[in-house]
Amino acid sequence: MEAFKQFINSISTPQILVTLAIVFFFLYLKFVRFFTRTPVFLVMMAFILLFFGASLTDEHFRSVVTLPDNVPIVGMLFLIIFFTWFSLKKAVDNDMRMERGEPTFEASEAKEKLYTWPHLVYIEFLCLIIASIVLLIWAIFLKAPLEAPANPTVSPNPSKAPWYFLGLQEMLVYFDPWIAGVLLPGMIIVGLMAIPYLDRNPKGSGYYSFKERSWIITGFLFGFLILWIFLIILGTFLRGPNWNFFGPYEVWDMHKLVPLVNVNLSELIWVKWLATGLPKFWLVREIFGIILLALYFGLVPLVLAKTVFRNLYIQLGLIRYGLFSAFLLVMMLMPIKMYLRWMFNLKYLVGIPEFFFNI
Repeated sequence: MEAFKQFINSISTPQILVTLAIVFFFLYLKFVRFFTRTPVFLVMMAFILLFFGASLTDEHFRSVVTLPDNVPIVGMLFLIIFFTWFSLKKAVDNDMRMERGEPTFEASEAKEKLYTWPHLVYIEFLCLIIASIVLLIWAIFLKAPLEAPANPTVSPNPSKAPWYFLGLQEMLVYFDPWIAGVLLPGMIIVGLMAIPYLDRNPKGSGYYSFKERSWIITGFLFGFLILWIFLIILGTFLRGPNWNFFGPYEVWDMHKLVPLVNVNLSELIWVKWLATGLPKFWLVREIFGIILLALYFGLVPLVLAKTVFRNLYIQLGLIRYGLFSAFLLVMMLMPIKMYLRWMFNLKYLVGIPEFFFNI
C-alpha cells in the first residue's frame, strides 16, 4: 500500500495529471459508444468508489477531503461524472436510433402528454423532501466551516478563494491579473453566447445528439471539464501551503520549499541563448514573443483551415470561422502556457511592464 501511495504521489505533478486527463478525455469521446454503456459506466464508478474508499484510510488524504469546505466539492465531482455520462448516453442512444431509421427519444415522447399535476408537482415535492432530509443530516453531522474573525496581520496558508473561483485563482499563476481575471472570463462568457451564432447547424436542436454536434460538444466539454473543473480539483485537493503542489497522500508541509526560477521568453533568448543583455527598448526586447504570438493567432487559423478544419471553414465561412478560431486559440493558450511554465519555467511570452502588458 505504501508503494502504491508513493507511486500516486510521484505521478501527481500537474503536467502528468493534466496530460492524463486530456488523453482520457479524447479517448472517452473517441470511443464514446463504448464508455457510455451502462455496464461500463457501473464498472468505472465501482473502481472510482473503491479507490476513493481505500484512499480514505490514509490520514493525509482524509484530512484534505473531509474538510467542511471540500465535502461539497467531492459531491459535486460525482454529480458531474454522472450527468456527463447521462447526457452523452442520451446523445449516443439517439445517434444509434437515427442510424436505424427510428425517431429520437424526444420525438417519440413528444406525443405523450404529461400534466403539471400530478406528474411534475409530485416529483418536485419528493425532491424537496429528500433535499431537506439531506441538508438536515448534513447540518447535524458536518460542522460549518466558520473561522476566526478576519485579521489583516494573519493570512491563512494556503489562502484560497471559494471553490467556484479556484480555477480562476489557478489561472492567476500563469497569467497577469488583467488576463486571468478580466480577459479570459470575459472570453468565456462571450464565447458561450456566441455558440448559437457560430454553430447554426439545425441538426441536434431539441434533442440529444453527439454525432451531429461532435465538434461543438467536444470544444465545450474540453473547456468545462479540463480547463475549469480540473483546475478546481487541482486548486482544492493538490494546492497546499505556499501554493505548492502536494500529492494526495503527501503531508502538507508548510516548510516545503520549491525554487522558482521562472524567466520570460525575452530573458531566455537574449540572456541565455544569445549571451547578451536585455535591450532597453521594449519593442526590441519583446520582439520574439510578439512574432510568436502573431504567428500563433495569424498563421495557425490559416493552416487549420487548409487541413483539419477544412470542412468546418467551408461550413462557417470566413467571418464566423475567424471568430471561432480566435475563441479556440485563446482557450488553448491556457494549457499551452501551463505546460511552458511546468516544463521550461517560462513566465511570460511577452513581458512589457512599462504598459502593464504581460502575456
